[in-house]
Amino acid sequence: MTTPTVTDAALVAAVAAGELGALRELYERHGAWLHARLIRRCNDPEVVVEVVQDTFVALWKDARRFRHDGEVGAWLWGIAFRRMVSRLRSRRDVVLIPNWDVSPTLLQQVMPSAEDQVLLEVEYGDLAAGLRRLSPEFRSVVQAVVLDGLTTKEAGRLLGVRENTVKTRLHRAKAQLRTALTEPQEGWR
Repeated sequence: MTTPTVTDAALVAAVAAGELGALRELYERHGAWLHARLIRRCNDPEVVVEVVQDTFVALWKDARRFRHDGEVGAWLWGIAFRRMVSRLRSRRDVVLIPNWDVSPTLLQQVMPSAEDQVLLEVEYGDLAAGLRRLSPEFRSVVQAVVLDGLTTKEAGRLLGVRENTVKTRLHRAKAQLRTALTEPQEGWR
């Protein structure tokens, strides 16, 4: 007889009630993929390990803040990425690798994985389909500024373009997304 698996949301509720075992189970379920996804975005493995640890410390402290209106994995990714960006804002020796727009030499190393694609769908639903339809230049700016929370200056440094170019691309990308999301297109689900 198999016992039903406890959902991630139920584990978060248990963490909020102070159950350390629930935190351990969530770490076992999500720690490795968070690490793998962060290491694809940052060139310093020590920062990635610290950020994963910080993410689960934040989960322990703030489990009551989970609103149960989305996937726990998406919520944890949001915490992890914001923590990584905060940690790297003052450092010049660590580079955030853009998830969507990369040079050909880095393409093999940072191509979005199937897991990243699935998580994008979970996190952003119809917006993910709209993002895929944007040009790589627009998509990378939206990813950096809107989804990852970088400033336009940080995004410009990350993407190798001027800050004003980031602002222009972001403005145009938002207009394209607005149109795409308000006018149903064939093939969108």
